[in-house]
Order: sequence, then structure tokens, then C-alpha cells
Amino acid sequence: MGVIVTAGMLALAWILALLGVSAPGAPEGASMEILAILWLLYLPMGWMFLASGVMHTIFAKSTAKNIGWETSPFQHELGYVCFGLGIAGVISVHLSQDAWIVMAIVSSCFLALAGLNHVKEIVRDKNFAPGNTLILVSDFGVPISIWALLLQTGIV
Repeated sequence: MGVIVTAGMLALAWILALLGVSAPGAPEGASMEILAILWLLYLPMGWMFLASGVMHTIFAKSTAKNIGWETSPFQHELGYVCFGLGIAGVISVHLSQDAWIVMAIVSSCFLALAGLNHVKEIVRDKNFAPGNTLILVSDFGVPISIWALLLQTGIV
């Protein structure tokens, strides 16, 4: 179920931006692209990382099972990283575009490389657990979205 929520947050960020709903930290009259960046930072790169932190620490056993993994101490460390990323994502919308770029770099490295690891597990281990397959939507969708927007707006 949690994996569907991650893809849902990515979709919700895009829908809110396309509808012109003002995002947290948005300047008056912000373009759809800026709204999309802010919604991506706030929802999938902010609150969803916080939720992921909870899932990998408090609900570690069920989360590991959903991914097709065994629970290990590293899962808690992953949760702690997610807490930091989530806090940074939520706060970054109120900071400069430089903060957006830094958040995009860190989150994209984490998500895209995690996605490649999930693909490796699909191919090598035949791990088709929902938490290992459906998560690819956000693992690749969030980085592609944020970088396309940052490049299109000329922020980078």
C-alpha cells in the first residue's frame, strides 16, 4: 500500500502544479514550472521521505517484507537518512533556488541509485515484490521530473 502512496504523491505534485495551486513557499504569480518544483520538493521529496523514515524504522519488519528483504540494522539507517531528506525537502521550499538544486542532487542520487538497485534485484533475484517494483515509479519519476523542471526553467 505504501508504494502506491509514493507514486500517488508524485502524481499529486504534478496535478497541483498543473491546476495552478500555490505551493508552500511559492512567490506570488509563480509559473506552473516553479509550482511543480516546489510541490515535488514538498510532497515526494519532503513528506514522502518522512513517511519512508517512519516505515523503515517503526514498521521495519512489514516494510522489509513488502520489498522482499530481510530486516536488518541497515534498514533503520536508511530510515534515518529518509528523515533527514524529508526535513530538508519540506524546509527547502522556503529557501533559495540554490537549496532546491542541492535537494535535487541529494534526493536524485539516492532515488535513482536505489532504483537501479531495485532493478538489479528484479533481474538477478527475480524479486517482484510490490515494494521492489512499484517503487520504481517514484525512484525514477521524481529525479526525472525535478531535473527536467530545473533545466527547463534555467535554474540549472
